[in-house]
Amino acid sequence: MSSIVEHVVLFKLNDVDSGKINSMVNGLNELVNLNQVLHLSCGSIHRLSSTTASDFTHVLHSRYRSKEDLNAYAIHPDHVRVVKESESIREDIMAVDWIADQVPETLAPPPGSIGKITLLKVKENVSDEAKLEIMEVIKEKSQGSDQITTVGENFSPGRAKGFSIGSISYFRDFGEIEAVDDQMKLQKEKNREYIDDTIVVEFVVPSSSSQAI
Repeated sequence: MSSIVEHVVLFKLNDVDSGKINSMVNGLNELVNLNQVLHLSCGSIHRLSSTTASDFTHVLHSRYRSKEDLNAYAIHPDHVRVVKESESIREDIMAVDWIADQVPETLAPPPGSIGKITLLKVKENVSDEAKLEIMEVIKEKSQGSDQITTVGENFSPGRAKGFSIGSISYFRDFGEIEAVDDQMKLQKEKNREYIDDTIVVEFVVPSSSSQAI
């Protein structure tokens, strides 16, 4: 494959019914067995930071061969069922999708890996050239990262809340993330003049996550 589609969803779930939360998370993780899915993991957020108020509690990350496969996943009856059953506990949701033209060697990060997602809301009237510059800065491989960082421009604006660039990296543990924090801060400084808001999410890949065959 020369490219893959990255799909990231952030949820804010109320804590009134922990059973329903577990049912939603487990139900989403089971969707990894769908033919269209290359990788899927869903779980609670370990750490979240944002330049504005943000209180998401859970995250889903999945990968697909194409936009068509992502669309087929979205309308699959099993996915629709899980979404409908969890409506009562969802207080907020946002989703960002992008095409990654650098395909990681390992499409499904192993359980226990640490994922780090960065979502950027670019200022109005920022040129396409500036957006490319932002993505090139992010694309620089972080020393210590277990895989390359994929980055791209969101192609599904409907639920993205204005966030237009997404990236994700995986690390072996939280210690590796701390080791590259200085480099990531430098990337943030380089892009500051173009950015209105940033959301950074860290999460642990659950044991139920795997790659579909």
